[in-house]
Amino acid sequence: QVQLVESGGGLVEAGGSLRLSCVASGSRFGISSMGWYRRPPGKQRELVALISRGGSTNSADSVKGRFTISRDNAKNTVYLQMNNLKPEDTAVYYCYIEAGLRDFWGQGTQVTVSS
Repeated sequence: QVQLVESGGGLVEAGGSLRLSCVASGSRFGISSMGWYRRPPGKQRELVALISRGGSTNSADSVKGRFTISRDNAKNTVYLQMNNLKPEDTAVYYCYIEAGLRDFWGQGTQVTVSS
């Protein structure tokens, strides 16, 4: 059974930084894409950033230049370094992986940015 364990969320002031981590375990197949989505209060879930197994990345325009996604394939871990955080980044952040042509999601970690 695939499990995704997220860590690193919390409360931070505007302009601050946080680093999210997500460790994946239990997959019988190799992990292709890994990434992060978020659900702001009262809104739908949206893409933050994705990274392929080879390291190609794709991110939302709203986070470009501030957030950096990376992964460690040996550890089945994906990271999201978030700098210069803004109040509009407040959301529940969900880890995502694609493995064996299936999508898997973490339970989410809260990120709150105060103004």
